[in-house]
Amino acid sequence: MKKLTLADGRQIAWREAGSGPAVVLLHGWSMSSAVFTEVIEELSADFRLLAPDLRGHGDSDPGTGYGLADFAADLAEWIQALDLREVALVGWSLGGQVALELCPALRERLRRVILVSTTPRFTAAADWAAGLPNLQVRAMARDLKHNYLKTMGDFFALQFAGEELPRERYRRIADFAVRGGRLPEPEVALAALETLRLGDQRSGLGAINVPALVQHGELDRITLAGAADYLAEHLPAAKLELLPGIGHAPFLSQPQEVCRRWREFLS
Repeated sequence: MKKLTLADGRQIAWREAGSGPAVVLLHGWSMSSAVFTEVIEELSADFRLLAPDLRGHGDSDPGTGYGLADFAADLAEWIQALDLREVALVGWSLGGQVALELCPALRERLRRVILVSTTPRFTAAADWAAGLPNLQVRAMARDLKHNYLKTMGDFFALQFAGEELPRERYRRIADFAVRGGRLPEPEVALAALETLRLGDQRSGLGAINVPALVQHGELDRITLAGAADYLAEHLPAAKLELLPGIGHAPFLSQPQEVCRRWREFLS
């Protein structure tokens, strides 16, 4: 792991491999950069891959807030400090929302965006059916307080619900993606979950005019496929890929095929 000290004294950690065009990989809620272990192995011959841990996740220091703007501010400072240019962002789940938040700050540094299992609004509302019920998210928060490790385990399993994923493959994924990283402290997970519950990025989508690939598993039970339709319709330069037979983590369920699609879009 590499580390950079930010202006406020906190450190941000990241994994890095390969050379060529810079691709920044942003992980999802309660995970870490370890989730991209196979992606880094698969794509490092073609790109310079950088996978940071969001604040309070993995090996990155915690902060005073866990809003989308907080996550994005750390990453903007980090990208500027490394002087990354012509950057492609790949954001998964919460990481996709962070990518959406980060796009305006990067401006001329950004060339492409891939949004995997991403939604502009995680919870449902009167004008938004493509989200989870508010009560379901609140119940998850209660479960985290009652039994943190069990709730995390149940959430991880939900990412593959409905898939025909061999048991050995599931164990392999859990080994590198979960045990290979570090779970956030419960208060960090709860604060980030509250960010998911309250966030709504729909109004800013029209200003993100870089080429975007919106990729979503049709079996996803965490961020619903209707959210991908909305992103593809409201991002000015978006392409939609719905993946049959796959849930919330396409690059874990079918790594070689998904990486092939990413390579094609980013090249």
